Parts: sequence; structure tokens; C-alpha cells
Amino acid sequence: MSEKNTGLLAGFKAFLMRGNVVDLAVAVVIGAAFTNIVNSVVKGIISPLVGAIGTKDLDKYSSCLKSPCETNATGEVVSGIPIMWGSVLNATLSFLITAAVVYFLMVLPMAKYLAKQEQRRKAKEGVQETMEISELEVLKEIRDALVSQRGGGATGQGRDGSA
Repeated sequence: MSEKNTGLLAGFKAFLMRGNVVDLAVAVVIGAAFTNIVNSVVKGIISPLVGAIGTKDLDKYSSCLKSPCETNATGEVVSGIPIMWGSVLNATLSFLITAAVVYFLMVLPMAKYLAKQEQRRKAKEGVQETMEISELEVLKEIRDALVSQRGGGATGQGRDGSA
């Protein structure tokens, strides 16, 4: 293999081994399984509740844009232009339920957790900053004490005590 292909494969391997790609793959699989659950809840519980006004299947709700709207036994349109707004309502309900569950069970708790972590980090930085300031003050006091011990007669002398 050429050096260029080896570099490409190594880069691709590094890309796949990063945590983000694995997390994304897991999220897609969980999302697909979760979508099936939400669709079942919408079709089995919510659609019949909403459909109590009319038909139990929301997909059957429609309006006719160009009359007469007729369909055959298999559901194919024979004449007219039907607008199938019931299926849009069904998909919208599925989306809203999915978004609410994801927000309340995943996003909101994670945001609270990250806020607590940030608050702890800031508190730790504040303590560290206070310690640094207090150390600086102690060092200044030690310096001042050493300077005062030398006394006023030390003016004009160098560090080694010579004039």
C-alpha cells in the first residue's frame, strides 16, 4: 500500500475511534427504537382519543381540493384531489411527543447536571484564587517584616551589605 493510502486509513480509523462517532451511532440506534415506541403510542392511544370525534384512524381525515374525491377499496385516488391532513396531524403529534420526551427526559436533566458541574468548577476556581491572593499577602507581609528587620540604617547599601 502506498504511504498516502496508509495515512488515509489511519485517519479514518482515528475518526471512527473517536467518542463522537460511537456516541452518534448509539444515538441513531436508540432514536430508531424510540421512534417505534412513540409511533405505537400515537397510533394506539392518542389517535383513537383524537379520533373519538370522527373516525378512529387519523390518516383517514382529509379534505377535497377538487371535487369529487373518490378512492377505491385499496385507498388509491380515483378522482379529485384529496388533501390528507390527518396523516400530517398524526406525524405532528408523533413529533411533538418525541420532542417533549427527549427534552424532559434527556436535555433538561443534562442541562441541570452541566450547570451544577460548572458551578462546582467556578467555586473551585474561586477557592484557588482566594488561596493565591492570601499567599501573595503572606509573602508581602514576610517581605515587609524582613525589610523592617534590616532597619533604616540599611539604606544606601547593596544586597551584600557593601556601600
